[in-house]
Amino acid sequence: MIETAVLWLLKVLAAPTVGLTSVFVIAFVSATLVPLGSEPAVFAVIKANPAMFWPAILVATLGNTIGGAVDYLLGYRAKIAFAKERQSRWFGWLAKYGAKTMLLSWLPGIGDPLCTLAGWLHLPFWPSVMYMAIGKFGRYLTMTLVLLYVPDDFWRNLGEMITRITG
Repeated sequence: MIETAVLWLLKVLAAPTVGLTSVFVIAFVSATLVPLGSEPAVFAVIKANPAMFWPAILVATLGNTIGGAVDYLLGYRAKIAFAKERQSRWFGWLAKYGAKTMLLSWLPGIGDPLCTLAGWLHLPFWPSVMYMAIGKFGRYLTMTLVLLYVPDDFWRNLGEMITRITG
């Protein structure tokens, strides 16, 4: 039953007619604390249809920013439950630099927890979301341009080399 549901979901998300929907969902989920990368989905949509470059970048930015806002709200609500953790150095750093620290929300591994900590500290919501969006937009734009302008042979050779090493 579960396997069938997962296969159905993967089939739906791979459908060309819902490419941007897939990008949005994957970008949203990857912005939460679930370990998932959204850049391959963005790249796949753009590689399949280069005319979708800006729509895919903007939809991924929107989904990832909304996911970051959800992280923020989780942190906002969790503050009471974990009040003694407030002494950590992360909190001092975020409190010192404020909403601008959300420019770092694009960083793998620490960006999403930063959004959660921003909510915990009750940093101003809309400025935090604005800086999240700027950081995430920059990440998608940079990653996609790098993937598009590096020749396919490079990626193919890299994949083959990794397969030989791990194989």
